[in-house]
Amino acid sequence: MQEKILLVEDDVPLASLLSEYLASRGYAVEVLHKGSEVKKTVFARRPDLLILDLMLPDMNGLDICRSLREGWRGPILMLTAMKDDIDVVTGLEMGADDYLGKPVAPRVLLARVRALLRRSSTDLEAEMIEAGPLSINIPSRKASLNGTLLELTTTEFDLLALLARRAGRVQQRSVLVEELRGIDFDSFDRSVDVLVSRLRRKLGEHGHLIKTVRGLGYLLSPQGSQ
Repeated sequence: MQEKILLVEDDVPLASLLSEYLASRGYAVEVLHKGSEVKKTVFARRPDLLILDLMLPDMNGLDICRSLREGWRGPILMLTAMKDDIDVVTGLEMGADDYLGKPVAPRVLLARVRALLRRSSTDLEAEMIEAGPLSINIPSRKASLNGTLLELTTTEFDLLALLARRAGRVQQRSVLVEELRGIDFDSFDRSVDVLVSRLRRKLGEHGHLIKTVRGLGYLLSPQGSQ
């Protein structure tokens, strides 16, 4: 079965180029040019991946992302022409899983799409991870805290699973970025920092389980220790 991609891009020539390229690689691509149509289409079509331009003429892509995260957990890849890291960080904080700056190289886009879809697939090696109050079911891609299901996006789940598999061991930011995004480390990339912040908020009073090791990276405390 073809994986479904919803591409939201108001630049018609660019949308046509990217959709044709992705379709030639075996994906079923639907294109929208207006932000007002996105939420209805996502919940009606249930795409496997959303590629969302942040600068749409009728709606702010950040508002769309935030609205979708009220009830949809599928992967979101942002396209942005903005040069300011603050805008990218804001998008990630709204629930996006990854981003690409314009101009977009189709081969780079394809690599990001494949990485996000691969991680969101349930066709994974059977594995349960227990780390203190956390219980992570890899095949079903579900994580719970003291028995309560956590509402995690694709990349939030992946980061938590990576840290839990290596609980008690420091994970360098460069390694986390490369494993999550499938690209070489960019020292200015703050996406992992934003994801950690999002995870800590969702863990609530247990947010301290993810510790910052200054100058190195992050670790998940083994057995839920302080």
